[in-house]
Amino acid sequence: MPTPRFLTLDDVAEILNVSWSQAYALVRRKELIAIQIGGRGQWRVEKDELERFIQQKYAEARAGTVPADTTAETVDQDADSRT
Repeated sequence: MPTPRFLTLDDVAEILNVSWSQAYALVRRKELIAIQIGGRGQWRVEKDELERFIQQKYAEARAGTVPADTTAETVDQDADSRT
């Protein structure tokens, strides 16, 4: 049997060791690209896309970049410290 090309969100959650809701949030925020299949709109993530996502997160960690959702918080803290 050939190796499957696509993963379910349950598979993604297990691989990343996060909840299904957290995996779904990554898809909703378009951090992790996924497609919807079938009449019930089941999400599928290509294995190569998950690997790209993981490599991107490692690159961000190496570069010391701040995730986008906390950037505004950091800017506010910097502004407060100057006043």
